[in-house]
Amino acid sequence: MEKKLDNFLSYIVTVNSGSENTKEAYGRDLKRYIDYLKQEGINSLDDADRTIVLGFINYLRTDKRFGEISNRSLSRYLSSLRSFYRYLLDIKEVSSNPFLSVKIPNEKTKIPDYLFEDEVDMLLDSFDLTDDFGYRDRTIFEVMYGCGLRLSELCNLKIENIDFNNQLLSILGKGSKRRLVPFYNMIKQLLENYINNIRSKYIKEEHGFVFINKNGGKLSNRGVQYLLNRTIKENNLPLQLSPHTLRHSFATHLLDAQVDIRVVQELLGHSNLSTTQIYTHITIDRLKESYNKAFASD
Repeated sequence: MEKKLDNFLSYIVTVNSGSENTKEAYGRDLKRYIDYLKQEGINSLDDADRTIVLGFINYLRTDKRFGEISNRSLSRYLSSLRSFYRYLLDIKEVSSNPFLSVKIPNEKTKIPDYLFEDEVDMLLDSFDLTDDFGYRDRTIFEVMYGCGLRLSELCNLKIENIDFNNQLLSILGKGSKRRLVPFYNMIKQLLENYINNIRSKYIKEEHGFVFINKNGGKLSNRGVQYLLNRTIKENNLPLQLSPHTLRHSFATHLLDAQVDIRVVQELLGHSNLSTTQIYTHITIDRLKESYNKAFASD
């Protein structure tokens, strides 16, 4: 069973252009399922039926080692397992997909967190531009917010992806889809100065990635998360956010400015408009809040 799992994980990366993060998430979920099958004395993936599937779901819900599992997490498990069995069916390793008849629990759509414009300014103004790495960090979070980038897109950005003349970034997003994202003058100034005068001091062997650590290597996703947490703590900022919050804020502020939702969809790199429409709930909530404040005396 483990060999089939390894083959499936390799398939995700090579055929479906999955990221390493996606591969790791699938791997964790599916290994837990295989461990459960072994506990039940099942040594073939084809021997699992609806009863076994329901037993596995109950196992996830009741085993205290996993804590209280949410519908969102359970949905992820079922989605991973459906995909795994679909793959096994395609290569004729199993005769049926026992997860097809299991309904993913409905859950209320979660509205993303975001920052108000003055909170974004508070964060960006907290960096020391006289320090090389303070300047780098300001550039990182200005680009992430001002271009609405995913964390992985920011870390994978290369110098060759920057068109300074037309002020455009060429971003390779999910599913290996490339999109063009414009950037404003402040980002242009920050990037040009960082690349020409700061990055050049620390790069040892050219690899093309824009944002580097103190050793000259590519800055990692975890590294960016650490920088953000450190900045908030050191400056006593009254903010709770992750790097992805800046992307949410980018989308929300565009919609607040009456930018067409399909333009926002394109800038974010969403395949489905329904994903972008989540952000309209935020702007509607803000509209209602403003309305209620205006008529509070009534």
